[in-house]
Amino acid sequence: MTESISPKKTSPARTVGTKVTPREIEEITDLINAGIYLSVSDFIREAIRDKLRATKVIKIREIDYESAKKEVLGYYRSYQEAFDYEVAEDLELDYELVCEITEELEREGRIGVIE
Repeated sequence: MTESISPKKTSPARTVGTKVTPREIEEITDLINAGIYLSVSDFIREAIRDKLRATKVIKIREIDYESAKKEVLGYYRSYQEAFDYEVAEDLELDYELVCEITEELEREGRIGVIE
């Protein structure tokens, strides 16, 4: 007896409507005429993909100050160099909290600034 493996089911594509200005449609048409895109739909799908790749949702965890401080210190020990925004993004912590903790760790002499 053989088992068949069915491909992952995906939901069908959906049609969405939008309005664009005459100037925008003219620019899109120029790109199509130049051979860069096959159709208006092709342009819109690519524009949506580009925007989705460029947009990132940053999650922020609820965490007490001392736990966050330990995580930030551990991060700097692991990576040696990092910008505050990188620490905040990677640890999913509030940016202002990371800045406050980083300043405190610098005052305590536990981390240093590279100039």
